[in-house]
Amino acid sequence: MSKVVDYFLKYVAFDTQSAEDAGTVPSTEKQFALAKLLSEQLKNIGVKDVSMSEHGYVYGTIPANGDYNCQTVGFLAHMDTSPDCPDENVRPQLVKHYDGKDITLNKALGVKMTTKMFPFLKNYVGQDLITTDGTTLLGADDKAGIAEIMTMAETLLTHPEIPHGTIKIAFTPDEEVGHGVDFFDVPGWGADVAYTVDGGAWGEMEYETFNAASMKVTIHGSNIHPGSAKNKMKNSILIGLEFQSMLPENEKPQYTEKYEGFFHLNHIGGNVENTTLHYIVRDHDMTRFEERKALGKKIGEFLNAKYGEGTVEVEIADTYYNMAEKIRPHMYLMDVAAEAFKELGIETPAINPVRGGTDGSRLSYMGLPCPNLCTGGHNYHGKYEFICIQSMEKTVELLLKIAEKFTKVEKQA
Repeated sequence: MSKVVDYFLKYVAFDTQSAEDAGTVPSTEKQFALAKLLSEQLKNIGVKDVSMSEHGYVYGTIPANGDYNCQTVGFLAHMDTSPDCPDENVRPQLVKHYDGKDITLNKALGVKMTTKMFPFLKNYVGQDLITTDGTTLLGADDKAGIAEIMTMAETLLTHPEIPHGTIKIAFTPDEEVGHGVDFFDVPGWGADVAYTVDGGAWGEMEYETFNAASMKVTIHGSNIHPGSAKNKMKNSILIGLEFQSMLPENEKPQYTEKYEGFFHLNHIGGNVENTTLHYIVRDHDMTRFEERKALGKKIGEFLNAKYGEGTVEVEIADTYYNMAEKIRPHMYLMDVAAEAFKELGIETPAINPVRGGTDGSRLSYMGLPCPNLCTGGHNYHGKYEFICIQSMEKTVELLLKIAEKFTKVEKQA
């Protein structure tokens, strides 16, 4: 196995699942275990100024190996995994020289990853894949990014013939629950610009994300024995279903793609007396994003007029914004990456809008322009997650080339 795979398999053994609404950073104590390991590994390979903050952020520096008047570039990846699927006892499976057929992930449970469901599997015929065992996610989002950055760092430190300026490294907690950079020390880290390594298939990079908000709908009903409920009962569950029915039917994640936004109901719970619905609201276009939030409020007002004031509460909080606005003045970041891709055989990288967010979304608004690079993974946040080994190895080469190219990106006044 290559070094990047060795690192990756070590990292996915850690359960680092983050948690919604925990009120702390990191949201789960178990993320500290991986943070401590990464700190020790960085020190062992010779990275300087390695530190771990009280919130679990891991920072490090690779000093320049020449006298370059260049920008300091950073590379980041996040340690946590999604709350959407279990991350405990991950058992990676190696599929060597993939034959283009359906992959049995778990024979006992009848879990298969089929080419009908995932036609792009055919792109990996003859290559080596790492999959789940059909019971957990894999953790390539974003432990693949961590492994690739770590391998890049070790390569630079053991190959002084590769020219590079000062390079900053960081690993963050809680990206999956929207708090990945709540306490990130941008000035102290010292990068002028950065890249998150948190994307998908080899050959992809992004500089656009959704604008994002959370929407919590709380419904207060009135329960009474159903035998005597006429003109008295107010069933909060049914009012919740009514709220959902008033949102556009075709603007759910399963019906949208590319630049199309959505309302996503990702949790509902309650009883006749009280029901709560949790949504994420997404749109690339800021005007349309504001219209989506306004619609949620308007539906709440309509239902309050129908069932009585105070029946429905709609709370909306912005999470992050489309980083394109902050990247466009620094499109040379995309140009440098595109040149690196070209030298590795990708004539035209796939530049698609991220249908989600990255730590780079908020970092860009914190004064650190930060587009996103691929890791080689697919099907994140679920049991069908997998990654191609050759794509991971190519991504390491990509990071090395970007680091080298930054010796010619002059420091701005």
